[in-house]
Amino acid sequence: MPYILNIETATKNCSIAVAKEGKTILCKEMAEQGYSHAEKLHVFIEEALQESHLTFKDLSAIAVSQGPGSYTGLRIGVSAAKGLCFALDIPLIAIDTLQILASQVTVSEGIIIPMIDARRMEVYSAIFNSGFEKIREVQAEIITENSFADIKGIVNFVGDCSEKCKTVLTKDNFVFLDEIIYPSAKEMGSLSFDKFLNNDFVDVAYFEPYYLKDFMITTSSK
Repeated sequence: MPYILNIETATKNCSIAVAKEGKTILCKEMAEQGYSHAEKLHVFIEEALQESHLTFKDLSAIAVSQGPGSYTGLRIGVSAAKGLCFALDIPLIAIDTLQILASQVTVSEGIIIPMIDARRMEVYSAIFNSGFEKIREVQAEIITENSFADIKGIVNFVGDCSEKCKTVLTKDNFVFLDEIIYPSAKEMGSLSFDKFLNNDFVDVAYFEPYYLKDFMITTSSK
């Protein structure tokens, strides 16, 4: 009965979950305006294992959200996951962050477009059908009134940029599911278990987060 520790830190939500055979048995998460992942992540992991009556030696694999998302958040989550895998000699599983976000949606028709804020009017997005099959790959794109205008049928938007996108995405078939804001590790259980069963692992030594865009450092004009 494999236990997998799932780590999601791609956004403001610092989230971990313990899953048994694909079923989440415990989740700890906190979303704050200031990123507190470095302080919270390892505490959450230790607390979750204790409350699940498990030890690190009970884990069969570690799964981590691979991006896109916050550069700092992704680095913290991936570094923690890789460190645990090295120490425990267990495999590492990487999961698309936008797939994790889309997995929180329950709809019977239309498509799902998870979006993660990339500042100003830019977002990271992908498109999934109602069966959670990806029908358009991840892109970084500027949202305008013409975005997704050629899509017929219901379009369900989720993510942390709904408020800004509502101002330009105003077609009648556009639906914003405001209650779904951040990706969560509690949705990673079945995704990571499927990859575990198929031996779909990444190289612990060489795996890097999927940033999608280069990290930009700005220099003060002073």
